[in-house]
Amino acid sequence: MRAVVFEQFGEPAGVREVPDPEPAEHGVVVRVEATGLCRSDWHGWMGHDSDITLPHVPGHELAGVVEAVGARVTGWRPGDRVTVPFVCACGSCPSCAAGDQQVCEHQTQPGFHHWGSFAQYVALDHADVNLVAVPDGMTYATAAGLGCRFATAFRAVVQQGRVAAGEWVAVHGCGGVGLSAVMIAAASGARVVAVDVSPQALDLARKFGAAECVDAARTPQTAQAVREVTGGGAHLSLDALGSPVTCAASVNGLRRRGRHVQVGLLPSPDGTTPVPMARAIALELELLGSHGMAAHTYPAMLELVRAGVLRPDLLVTSTITLDETPSALAAMGTAPGGGVTVIEPWS
Repeated sequence: MRAVVFEQFGEPAGVREVPDPEPAEHGVVVRVEATGLCRSDWHGWMGHDSDITLPHVPGHELAGVVEAVGARVTGWRPGDRVTVPFVCACGSCPSCAAGDQQVCEHQTQPGFHHWGSFAQYVALDHADVNLVAVPDGMTYATAAGLGCRFATAFRAVVQQGRVAAGEWVAVHGCGGVGLSAVMIAAASGARVVAVDVSPQALDLARKFGAAECVDAARTPQTAQAVREVTGGGAHLSLDALGSPVTCAASVNGLRRRGRHVQVGLLPSPDGTTPVPMARAIALELELLGSHGMAAHTYPAMLELVRAGVLRPDLLVTSTITLDETPSALAAMGTAPGGGVTVIEPWS
């Protein structure tokens, strides 16, 4: 098969022929019809993820068709249209038994723990626990974004953030996850403030329901701006980018007893990030993490998509080939946010 491969962190990746994967006894091999290009893939390419070993094939949000199944798989067969959360759970640890597969103690992640979906085929673990059927009528390009950016945003806003109609929700960083969060929060009846440095990203945020926008390139004190437009601060705020600046701004933009959800990755040399804890104590803020979404919780989200309340298809703004992927991956470090790029490996 053809796949995007990098040999060294931060060095240009290339497209080449590599062996086809084989399914584990509990797993499947999926023919990849579409896979999203995510900032997490850029972090992996840069060497920010200790689980990656070289050489490596990135890619973790995908949709496609089951090509082969392992001997112990009972719920899936070749030809099934599927997607998958980026966290592939084991199904048997205490966290999985509690229904918290998104924090599985023995999780594997395609594109991180093993070769991923920037390829024509990908192997996935514990298929009976992790695969999700792609609904009839949903395109692969739309379904590909569900496993990471859209489901991650849905859990962050609805399940972790406990959004309520009429609340103010601030979204810091309007890339794929952030724009998904804007759409989901607005559809939930919240008033959304979108914060980004990119005019293009803010235009999309308005399109997807943001009531207010803050141009971070022109507004040094974004937290103050959020407090002003919301009349005292957001009830719920998300850092959907992942940087010390956006994390602090998200916390500082909250009102009393507000809720901060950290969604964007925060890599640092020592594994820590400064957080304004004095404000968290004084205002009794909640600081929460959000890490994907378990496969068994997809039905509520998929029903909202089926009903047209949520439109993840509108987030897809460009489609590229495998050959165009290495340069697109490298550009993510400097490219402004806004929209979703989908790779079609068979194009």
